[in-house]
Amino acid sequence: MFRKILIANRGEIACRVITAARDLGIRTVAVYSDADRDARHVAMADEARRIGPAPARASYLDMGAILAAAKDSGAEAIHPGYGFLSENEDFAAACAQNGIVFIGPSPEAIAAMGDKSAAKALMEKAGVPLVPGYHGENQDPAFLANQAAKIGYPVLIKASAGGGGKGMRAVEKAADFAAALEGAKREAKAAFGDERVLLERYLQRPRHIEIQVFGDARGNAVYLFERDCSVQRRHQKVLEEAPAPGMTEARRREMGEAAVAAVKAIKYTGAGTVEFIAESDTDRTGALSGRFYFMEMNTRLQVEHPVTEMITGQDLVKWQLAVAAGGPLPLAQEQLAIRGHAIEARIYAENPAKGFLPSTGTLRRLRAPQACEFSVSAGSLRIDSGVREGDAISPHYDPMIAKLVAWGETRAAALARLRAALAEYEIVGVASNVEFLGRIAACTAFAGAELDTGLIERSRAELFPAGAGAADEDLAAAALAELFAEQDHASAQARASGDPHSPWHIADGWRLNLGSHHAFVFAEGKREHRLEVHFDHGGLRLSLEGREYRLAGARDGDALRVTLGTRTFRARAFRDGAQWHVFRDGLHHMLALRDPAAVEGEDAGGGSLAAPMPGKVIQVLVRAGAKVARGAPLLVLEAMKMEHTISAPRAGVVKKILYAAGEQVSEGAELLVLEDA
Repeated sequence: MFRKILIANRGEIACRVITAARDLGIRTVAVYSDADRDARHVAMADEARRIGPAPARASYLDMGAILAAAKDSGAEAIHPGYGFLSENEDFAAACAQNGIVFIGPSPEAIAAMGDKSAAKALMEKAGVPLVPGYHGENQDPAFLANQAAKIGYPVLIKASAGGGGKGMRAVEKAADFAAALEGAKREAKAAFGDERVLLERYLQRPRHIEIQVFGDARGNAVYLFERDCSVQRRHQKVLEEAPAPGMTEARRREMGEAAVAAVKAIKYTGAGTVEFIAESDTDRTGALSGRFYFMEMNTRLQVEHPVTEMITGQDLVKWQLAVAAGGPLPLAQEQLAIRGHAIEARIYAENPAKGFLPSTGTLRRLRAPQACEFSVSAGSLRIDSGVREGDAISPHYDPMIAKLVAWGETRAAALARLRAALAEYEIVGVASNVEFLGRIAACTAFAGAELDTGLIERSRAELFPAGAGAADEDLAAAALAELFAEQDHASAQARASGDPHSPWHIADGWRLNLGSHHAFVFAEGKREHRLEVHFDHGGLRLSLEGREYRLAGARDGDALRVTLGTRTFRARAFRDGAQWHVFRDGLHHMLALRDPAAVEGEDAGGGSLAAPMPGKVIQVLVRAGAKVARGAPLLVLEAMKMEHTISAPRAGVVKKILYAAGEQVSEGAELLVLEDA
């Protein structure tokens, strides 16, 4: 076994590899960019080396810098994690040339499966069924448009050299093909350095089922069963689970053996995932009965590998290290078995209500449910995370905060634990998808295992409900939290004064010649909530927009126990500047405390459009003076490796364009000015 390895990655996967290596007595070397100098993976490793400035292309994608760090530290092997250089055959070859073991497959195997078009050709020869499409080398736009017409709309444009939804566009009709192709090629070039694409028929309600495979240098290969990754947004996975609901033993064996055949065909070593797209047809018992097609093979560990670990009890990173060191697979196929069910939720810094736009900022508060970190054993909850409270979510990298994995003896038990755990998460400082994940876990389709890649759109009414705003309970909790904070402030002033018993330090609401009450105004977006807390001999009384309640409460830190009328409930309140963040029953409300005496005015924003996130302007689609209709695309912004089109909020005339293509913009920056026609 190795004595020291370098992890050529960051975030939760770097922390995951460090944990497994530590268990085996292997020393670890972290690498970091300037943006990650104080990151968690740097703190966890035995050593760390700087590899460049914040942009990934100048640091985590700099092969020379990473190899130099490995040689300088004396590392015998490099674990690439996933993303970045994990599927780069040139990097795997460079490791071998420098006498360093690449913890992954050979360069030849990466090349064979890394190019989606070549992989499909190889699978076609092996007799594995493929989705109808075009996987050739001719990339002429007119030729591709003709091929799309032959395949039949809707079609899917996919980057040949990568995945993760980058460089992917679903096209409903021929008129949209040219623009979609241009965007897909541009995004593929930016993400993978390769603009080639392939075309496939777009299946209307498919399931995304993948098989975890493993091979060693002795010719052995096994499959560690399947994962269902059908719940996706923007072609990126949101929830994954293992085993796949409705999977029969016969279908599992058929798909597993097809995946192993692919592994053996290219003499594959290490961890890999063979991804299939399957028709969602089921028989009368609910078992999968539709056809399945080879989609691609990922020649690395997957983000969702924890669900496989939880149902098999096997540590896949330790398997990787053992195989890379020349050892055999730890277990044979007949020794592997499924136990229970596991579901993983990816917690991201993003705003689902705004098209899942990434969110950047500092994690002012990060409270997770009690769980084991990176644990492979079948505990009820596992969390894999690469960030801590106080860390920044940067615009340079993937905005993942954590992976929350729930395990249970049955799918129902795992799902119940996932819902409860999501309700305990508290994140302040960035927008997050925690509430959205909770709605998916509770929605009719997911709870009933009615899975396909269109589940989110199909369940939009349940998943994107009209915002009802803060309830009376949330406002009562915020008012109590503010009263407690004022009492703390008065007590602190009293302790610091010469007379700690002075009546001027009392904060019980009594005022000379004034009514005994405290008025509050809490703003939630554009809506204002006005309330008063009255102090009398019977305790507290809350007056809220014509409704009257008796109010009482106690606290333990930021945990509140509130009695509002006849209802008693628990909540947590965290103050960040002028905002109170109230967490209750899995919901999060941001309530800005305002001065009731202040005259409030709100600027409607005129005709400006602001950047919803930091990024770079890729394309400006209009000119100054142009008349545009509501919804017309104005410019394209790139952030977090994805493209986002900024559209006109209403009809008007473009008065001024403030940024050109190629320029960086900060969040909230005014991009152009739109005035009424």
